[in-house]
Amino acid sequence: MPQARLLDLSRLVSRLGQGPLTGIDRAELAYLQRLAGEPGDFFGLVRTGLGYLLLDRAGALRLADQINQGALPKATILSRIIARGSPDRARALSFVRTLAVARAPRVLLARMLRKKLPVRTIYINVGHTNLTNRVLCAVRALGRSKIVVMIHDTIPLDHPEYCRADTIEPFERKLANVAKHADLVLHLTEDARTKTEAHFSRLGRVPPGVTNGLGVVLPDVDARLLPAGFAPKEPYFVVVGTIEPRKNHALLLQVWADLATRTAPVPDLYIVGKRGWNNAAVLTQLDALPPESPIKILPNLPDAAVLALVQGARALLFPSFAEGYGLPPIEAASLGTPVICADLAVIREVMADFPVYLSPTDSYSWVETIILLSGDARRSQSKRFDPPTWENHFLKVLREI
Repeated sequence: MPQARLLDLSRLVSRLGQGPLTGIDRAELAYLQRLAGEPGDFFGLVRTGLGYLLLDRAGALRLADQINQGALPKATILSRIIARGSPDRARALSFVRTLAVARAPRVLLARMLRKKLPVRTIYINVGHTNLTNRVLCAVRALGRSKIVVMIHDTIPLDHPEYCRADTIEPFERKLANVAKHADLVLHLTEDARTKTEAHFSRLGRVPPGVTNGLGVVLPDVDARLLPAGFAPKEPYFVVVGTIEPRKNHALLLQVWADLATRTAPVPDLYIVGKRGWNNAAVLTQLDALPPESPIKILPNLPDAAVLALVQGARALLFPSFAEGYGLPPIEAASLGTPVICADLAVIREVMADFPVYLSPTDSYSWVETIILLSGDARRSQSKRFDPPTWENHFLKVLREI
């Protein structure tokens, strides 16, 4: 008889109504959609401001449908109080509470799980959220349970200079809990596994692991979802990602300043991403751009619109200083769009020789490459890239769990 599976859905619920899904969000949604269709009992666990909610298969699938639809119902008074002035969060909480088959305050989590779940339950967490000692101990208390955790990267510990200060110590605690409790850790690349297991070793235990990249499913490409009145001007380039220090938008601002002295007209650069943190100098430069600047910021685009923009670009630019996997270049390559990216081991492992690799600090090389790709006609991409699939991902994972 197949073991029951309990998938942590806390991150997905926290992201309801918050705009396009991130890469980690997509991974959690893919696990929800796949595992809910597998034989055996399936449940979802959600942490809220009041404690924990347990969803059955039907409730979890309704959550998946809601994520794909986007619109959320009206919030209850209790949810508005808990959400503390965040209307989207309040609506999300109201909705997910209607899906729950059981609820428990934090101190009674273990009792709720013992009452509702079979002894042989596999707890799966792929969202870097809710990795607390309380949750993992409650799962362990079921008896012959198994704890499986996906670690996407350890950037907060490897590169704290690129992260918000208040995220570093909590991430260390999460990783320590995983080192102590996990029966299996899912790693996305060998590069990420090496870094993660070095931290596990420092924390006292290296759990068994398996390396398996995320799948990529491209939504429909739809230029009609671009902002009203907006039409990309050829030639143009695109960078996709939150405007934070790690993504290295500062290099591209320098590159476009240099391009203005080297070529005319200067190609457009479309920055697709929301404003991030610890990036005052870059944000000040962006805020000071005149209306006629070739650099344009396009936040909160639907995924189908982003892909339409990427598909028509001369190249996707990805000068990031550190990555756990790197979905934007994978998606661009899947569309046949050239990729210029920083020379990172994780990108080379996943994408081999498809991108043009450049130093993330060598603005001269970026200028020369962009001038070359800005020629009179868009060059066809001679290299073929076959993206990793979720089917292959789950073929490997389901053998383990």
